[in-house]
Amino acid sequence: MFVDRVTIYVKGGDGGNGCLSFRREKYAPRGGPNGGDGGHGGNVIIVADPSHSNLAHLSFQRHWKADRGDHGTGADCHGKTAKDLVIPVPVGTIVRDRDRGHVIKDLREPGEKVYIAKGGKGGFGNAHFKSSTNRAPRQFEKGFPGEERWISLEMKVIADVGLVGLPNAGKSTLLSRISHAHPEIADYPFTTKYPNLGTVHAGREDSFVVADIPGLIEGAHAGHGLGHEFLRHVERTRLLVHLVACENPDNTDPWDNYHTIREELRLYSPLLAERPEIVVLTKMDLTGADEIQAEFEKRLGREVMAISAVTGRGVNQLIRKISDMLGELEAPAMEPEMPDRPESPEAESEASETPVDTIAGEDGAELGS
Repeated sequence: MFVDRVTIYVKGGDGGNGCLSFRREKYAPRGGPNGGDGGHGGNVIIVADPSHSNLAHLSFQRHWKADRGDHGTGADCHGKTAKDLVIPVPVGTIVRDRDRGHVIKDLREPGEKVYIAKGGKGGFGNAHFKSSTNRAPRQFEKGFPGEERWISLEMKVIADVGLVGLPNAGKSTLLSRISHAHPEIADYPFTTKYPNLGTVHAGREDSFVVADIPGLIEGAHAGHGLGHEFLRHVERTRLLVHLVACENPDNTDPWDNYHTIREELRLYSPLLAERPEIVVLTKMDLTGADEIQAEFEKRLGREVMAISAVTGRGVNQLIRKISDMLGELEAPAMEPEMPDRPESPEAESEASETPVDTIAGEDGAELGS
């Protein structure tokens, strides 16, 4: 199952309670306070993990809560800090605050992480409140609550090149020809149902990643045919390779098909429509393909590459062309991050202060529950 968007609830662990306790020994029946502090609650951390290819592992569990800290005990024993809860996501995952809608973090690099919900601080035990005027304090703090929020996780594949085109334009066939990827290939539209990635080696030290997204149809910018779900997977690419079949089962004109996709890209995102593009005519092993290429180049006013992924015609030339263009291009602009909170556990907590509880109890009692 391929899942590229989920919404989950995360909560940092609550802090442990401080302890109310006094020393009670043979020769010191009414010793001083020795209640320990509560341990801090665990943080919730989201980390980019290359071993995950999509968000399917998060689709069956919507609530993620870190453990609370241990309570303090007598003899000045502090509670243990809880372990952090680490949630792995694919590289290329965007973390958003569900209610505010802004980007908290774009996890573009392996191992990159964000502290998404900080654990609460442990409460002070009564030993903390001892003073020259209060030798037997009966005050202690309850643990502070951990942060909580709903977040949206959206995965966008990270690739150098995006293959776009109408269904059955030959995108999956080309990907399988130039890389070790094995997408499903069949002679009917919409064979590809989710993005496929393949690494292409253009030389000993030259390689790039290609994304094959499911075929687009007219109205894709408005969500027709799951257009939004597909188009966002090419937003990060530096180069588009637009595949146009020189012959289609429905006898549609290649030129019209080319402009259908160009218009969908423009309506979806003007920035995406301005992305550098290589136009490629596919299925050039068919009769009359050369004439179609000549007419296409005349109308477009620039070079149109021609390939046959079945026979291999023009494939090596296309790989070299892609490699050369990528060497001249910069990474596309990304949506800015707007973190609304510190991203490390050392940062100052935003949790509100809880009142100090004054508890009356028997001397020597350990009240940490």
